[in-house]
Amino acid sequence: MPSEKTLDVALLELRAAMGGLESAVDARIERQRENSEAEGEVRRVHADRARLAQELDQSQFRANRLEEVNREVSRRLVTAMETIRAVLDR
Repeated sequence: MPSEKTLDVALLELRAAMGGLESAVDARIERQRENSEAEGEVRRVHADRARLAQELDQSQFRANRLEEVNREVSRRLVTAMETIRAVLDR
């Protein structure tokens, strides 16, 4: 009888160990899935950041170009006003 009891105890311990192993494997798979989702989100954030950086660069280029054009228009207006004043003063 003692060997039967020892075998039963060993089987119970083995089942408990197998259950613990299954739980650990399930937890590992879940973590990997979560990590994979997080990595995907990080990739999407990086892609959005790159797109936004490119849009910002383009906007800054357009703003600089508009500033240059604005200065040129202002210079031409000043020249035109001076020309009109000179004609009116004659």
